[in-house]
Amino acid sequence: MKSCQSDKKNIVSVETLKVNGGVPERVEDFLSVEEPLEIHVDGNSDGAEFSRSVAVTMRTPGNDDELALGFLFNEGVIGSFSDVKNIQSKGCNFVGITLQDGLRVESEELDRHSFVNSSCGVCGKKSISAVMDRRKFLIESQVSVSREIISSLPAVLRKQQADFESTGGIHASALFDLAGSLLAVREDIGRHNALDKLIGAQLMLGKLPLGESILLLSGRASFELIQKASGAGIPIVAAVGAPSSLAVELAKDCGMTLLGFVRENRFNVYTGGQRIAV
Repeated sequence: MKSCQSDKKNIVSVETLKVNGGVPERVEDFLSVEEPLEIHVDGNSDGAEFSRSVAVTMRTPGNDDELALGFLFNEGVIGSFSDVKNIQSKGCNFVGITLQDGLRVESEELDRHSFVNSSCGVCGKKSISAVMDRRKFLIESQVSVSREIISSLPAVLRKQQADFESTGGIHASALFDLAGSLLAVREDIGRHNALDKLIGAQLMLGKLPLGESILLLSGRASFELIQKASGAGIPIVAAVGAPSSLAVELAKDCGMTLLGFVRENRFNVYTGGQRIAV
């Protein structure tokens, strides 16, 4: 695998005029970097070779291989890391994935809008049914976790969010075990990218499905994040912010435990309360 990610910066400094009641002053401010990443797929399906750019997503540079893998997994193009023959970066904003020979790929699985902005995880789907039906799994994990552990998770995550502390403008997805120990965390200016990176990392490690884990989202719980989490088999999703109505509906349909407004000593249980030992 060839990569130039070590040369990229996640944060840049800019001079800004700060207005705060008194005399405006010029100060140094820090911003999260947003750049495009092209995800390209090559393969040989049913004897026919194909080479296609499947998406250009706006992201924070770093963990680009994981982002590409997580994206392709969540789109249903690959089912495991063994489906991947090679990963190669060309320049700093391109990741090419070569699939194993003979891996069957339906054309509609690659038929995605060419541009995905940093706030959208399902942009470009041609129909509502394509969005609603994509990778929805029934989660049957019978795990449980105490409310004390759930309440403790945001503080653990904040200590790991170096980019957020500097910029205040980046999202995080964190994976914990059932004892509340942090397993992995990924940050990105796009909340869906952060989760794609996290899932891609676990895919590379052969850890999916994640049936004995907790996912913590640093912001709100949207439909596309619940969809990605269900595809990875995550039984408990906790969000610092609010869930959307469609996120709650999907979590219920998938048998997932969905928690919102997770703070110290309090949170809301929207679905799957049987997994929370209260």
